[in-house]
Amino acid sequence: MKIIHHGGKQTITGSCHELRSEAQAILIDCGLFQGADSRPLDIEFETSHLTAVVMTHAHIDHIGRLPWLLATGYNQPIYCTTATAELIPLMLEDSLKLQLGLDRKQTERVLNKIRRLIKPLEYSCWHCLDEINPLASMSIRFQPAGHILGSAFVEVRLANQEIVVFSGDLGPTNTPLLPDPKSPERADYLLIETTYGDKNHDDIKTRAERLKAIIDRSLEDGGAILIPAFSVGRTQELLFDIEQLIHSQQIDVSIPIILDSPMAQRVTRSYRRFKQLWGQEAKQRLELHRHPLAFEQCITVEDHRTHQRLVNRLQSTQEPAIVVAASGMCQGGRIMDYLKALLPLETTDVLLAGYQAQGTLGREIQTGAMEVEIDGEEIELKAQVHTMSGYSAHADKQDLLHFINGIANKPKQIHLIHGEPETQAKFARELRELGYHVNQIV
Repeated sequence: MKIIHHGGKQTITGSCHELRSEAQAILIDCGLFQGADSRPLDIEFETSHLTAVVMTHAHIDHIGRLPWLLATGYNQPIYCTTATAELIPLMLEDSLKLQLGLDRKQTERVLNKIRRLIKPLEYSCWHCLDEINPLASMSIRFQPAGHILGSAFVEVRLANQEIVVFSGDLGPTNTPLLPDPKSPERADYLLIETTYGDKNHDDIKTRAERLKAIIDRSLEDGGAILIPAFSVGRTQELLFDIEQLIHSQQIDVSIPIILDSPMAQRVTRSYRRFKQLWGQEAKQRLELHRHPLAFEQCITVEDHRTHQRLVNRLQSTQEPAIVVAASGMCQGGRIMDYLKALLPLETTDVLLAGYQAQGTLGREIQTGAMEVEIDGEEIELKAQVHTMSGYSAHADKQDLLHFINGIANKPKQIHLIHGEPETQAKFARELRELGYHVNQIV
């Protein structure tokens, strides 16, 4: 067995890992580089020998280089869960337009090719990658990861019956919308993400109360609350909690809740279609005839003209509103227009509800910059900035330790990926103190 990291080894973007055996080679994810990771997007490694690509979930830092992979001549299956199969084309559509400048026809041609290669698999079912020669073949199995809709960690069974587990991105425990991830039964070799391997999140059970406190404080001064959010995962978690606050009459129902992200709207519809994957609390709300992702006070903005009018109105009137818009790290999307117009206003509040990678505008805002550059202009930052880790879609240190400790027999080796070097070093020390063998294969 050999593992080669093509991306996402000591960064939290560009996830791409190759697992080779004597007879086969598979790629686990093929993600876009973002933020300070400015490597070329072209696939610079050999792909003709690949048996399959296995996608853990539909975030762009895990799927974004699929078009570049196809450009190398790759024409083998792309395995993922059923929900991920629906989300991949949605997520890639914008990327093809922005990154490659493709028109509608060209975009659809690429997406159709990807759709033809996608082979959806159900959770918890083993699939042999070579049914003609199964004794020499790898088999794969997806298990729920709790990160976003359709997310999975991947168990790979080698021909010698050893199990290699790729965590993908693991979700935190106790989130109301998706079930918690469960530890694998066995993992001889574990490759695990370490995004938050050095810190713990705020308590998820009280995150709605903290959200309400921020809303109450900001509304005393009027002005907009801007929440940059990933279209998949973060947006739906936020809507879920806002619906609860409205239902319990803890925030004024007259305050507009604006979802200004066409992508997030389409993804939210997918969340509603896959209700069977929701957690117990979310299902209970449905039984009470509530609609946690489609409530009456949520206003969706479809066309760009309406979006621009809304930005201008909030800038001139400074009236209260809660705006949820992509992108989550403030690296493009409609949130940029809101930030450009409203960051100079002291009545504006910015709520950062997720990880902000190095080199992103979100990280600049989070770390107290007095001025930021947007569209080539220096924008003064007078807005109040808040960070809420309780909305992170990633497991924190305790969640990661719980996942690892839940494996019945200790892995022979643990490999830390998808994290910044300093974070990985701290987490590695903690694991070694617990008796685990932490190693890196390059």
